[in-house]
Amino acid sequence: MCPPASDSKPQDNTKLKAAVGFLSLATIALLASTIALAVSGNNSTTTSSEASAATSSDFSSSKASSNFFASDDANFCAGAKLAFDNQLCADLEVPGPQAGGNVTKGYVGGLAVDVVPNTKPYYQSSMCPVNVHWHLGSEHYSYGEYDENGDGPHGNIPRPDWAARDLAAAGETVPDGFRCHHYDASDPKFTTPYEWKHCKGMEVGETYEVHWPHSAAGACGTVNQYQTPFYDGVFCNLDMDAFSTLAAQDIANAVGVHGQVFTIVNDESYFYPDMMRGMIIDEEMGMGQDIAYYTGSTTGETRSNEMCSMYTPITWQVDRKCHMISASSFDKLCYDMKMQRDDMSDDLHAHGSRELVKDDLVANNQARKTLRA
Repeated sequence: MCPPASDSKPQDNTKLKAAVGFLSLATIALLASTIALAVSGNNSTTTSSEASAATSSDFSSSKASSNFFASDDANFCAGAKLAFDNQLCADLEVPGPQAGGNVTKGYVGGLAVDVVPNTKPYYQSSMCPVNVHWHLGSEHYSYGEYDENGDGPHGNIPRPDWAARDLAAAGETVPDGFRCHHYDASDPKFTTPYEWKHCKGMEVGETYEVHWPHSAAGACGTVNQYQTPFYDGVFCNLDMDAFSTLAAQDIANAVGVHGQVFTIVNDESYFYPDMMRGMIIDEEMGMGQDIAYYTGSTTGETRSNEMCSMYTPITWQVDRKCHMISASSFDKLCYDMKMQRDDMSDDLHAHGSRELVKDDLVANNQARKTLRA
């Protein structure tokens, strides 16, 4: 039998109020605990990130204390360079072909040679990269890509007066090279400074031509593969007696350079993590796809159209296109260079560029391939 409704109502209200009060207190306590845990978790994450950043980005101190780098004697390529001094081009009965020249599609040099460039991927000729370095502006010339019509934060250089256009003053010297066409002073990716940690004297918006010398006589696949100066890497396993037995075609088949031209941007969408290994070849990005092949020489500002390099003939494989690359890509490259057994610090900055080589010093053996993946 149910009790009368009038007798049970006050008791039910009292119990309900007590339950609501208890649940409210429990909810508040739970909310407070959740907030505390969230704050604690955030603090823990930040601390972990800071610790990771502080310990994972630079191994320079580890290299300095490592037994692996303790003795210079372990670098058997050091001092392997074979010395061939520059010579006045006019004093040479037949100067060897020089670089860097015009690599525009259809261009043919004016120096008749009987040597052909190595058009294979270098690894197929047992060659490996033995160094990486770069020059301010492009030493080569590719019309519409890196030429006198390009631009940069400090402008450009004119094309020399002998090169079919009257754009340069007579007797002008060319300490830097040509610029690409990417630069836009109104676009922040070309003008926002980058905080360089490893490369020296580099600048966002500038054009640089990167060279990767390759050699079949290098210390390929060993810890001594990369060398500065690059001559030590090229001649590491080749002494003068052995070198003197080689014909010109033997040299062109066994020694070569990759050349690729970049404009530096402060934009991580152009980051590439491994510039040590050679020319960047990527069909989707159009990189390393349109290559000019010819035989030439070593380059640099100590050579000119009057002073010839005697390191010739060597094969050149040059990307005819200019590409954008992030500043961080170069800085990562410089860091990787610092981590090599040999001291590559002399190549952490841009070198001066040789003036564009005159037609009569450029070989007439140009070949061209469009690569496919």
